[in-house]
Amino acid sequence: MAGMFAILLTSAVFLTGILWVLDKLVWAPARLRKVEALRQQTDGKIDGNVLAEVAKPKAWIEALTSLFPVLFVVFFVRSFIYEPFQIPSGSMMPTLLVGDFIVVEKYAYGLKNPITNSTIIPISKPARGDVVVFKYPKNTRLDFIKRVVGLPGDKIIYSSQAKTLTIYPACKDEPSKCKTEQLTAIDLHYSPIRTSEWKQVFTRDKSGFYTQQQYQEKKAEFGPDAEVFDINTREEILGNEKHNILTLPMTLYTGEDFYKQKDQPAGQWVVPEGYYFVMGDNRDNSEDSRFWGFVPEKNIVGRAVAIWLSFEKQPNEWPTGIRFSHIGRID
Repeated sequence: MAGMFAILLTSAVFLTGILWVLDKLVWAPARLRKVEALRQQTDGKIDGNVLAEVAKPKAWIEALTSLFPVLFVVFFVRSFIYEPFQIPSGSMMPTLLVGDFIVVEKYAYGLKNPITNSTIIPISKPARGDVVVFKYPKNTRLDFIKRVVGLPGDKIIYSSQAKTLTIYPACKDEPSKCKTEQLTAIDLHYSPIRTSEWKQVFTRDKSGFYTQQQYQEKKAEFGPDAEVFDINTREEILGNEKHNILTLPMTLYTGEDFYKQKDQPAGQWVVPEGYYFVMGDNRDNSEDSRFWGFVPEKNIVGRAVAIWLSFEKQPNEWPTGIRFSHIGRID
């Protein structure tokens, strides 16, 4: 959807820009020459209203050319500076909630072509812990948002039982010195597990996330067959920022459920050059690199930096309020 909007916006800017240039350089001077010719033919006695009408562009030209400056500003800001996105799922809870509207810093990693997403001017690289929007590798028409876990060259190990990460940073030494057992894993500073404010409710038709208060208010709506689980939380540090992750109390996946990289055991991956390994903060409710592989650097759209609006809602449902306390900077 975002890609189609970018194409439509670019096309609109291009077409209105051509009309704006033609009007400034060709049509407007022609109208002025016509006005001057009429003035000379009447020795300046022609009605001023008539001259104003002659000098006025056609309605459709005036309408389209007046749109160009507005469209150009929107195009420039959206393509190279900031772009808004909406969070449709709970895969990044508790950092991002369903109904959040976020701002993505497009220039964080470089200025990119708004259509192809190829880098025009590189600025920096994604850092471990960044929350990024990217084109889903299996369908680039879709935009995903996850947290960067692994950088090029990193070895990633995910424990399905403990639901924790072990990361060995990329080795810059000789290959003989880059065996995993000779490297030091990054200290991710996991805090003890505790019960979060969230419950996950599974019904016959769908799954939803509710605070303890919301669950009590809606409990009767779920029916007797609903499965309800308290969601656990703990702190994790990736990069320089501390953030919370969510996990369910039971084991949902084994290493065999994950994407299998050639020459690597199940549940372990080595990030190729030019690629990144990403995961959602809601670890048991996120379709991420564990399941489909790595994100090419060229697919990364930008870094999520702030929540500018947050609606209280569930997936595919109408909002029921605004979460003012959730608006602000993204960690």
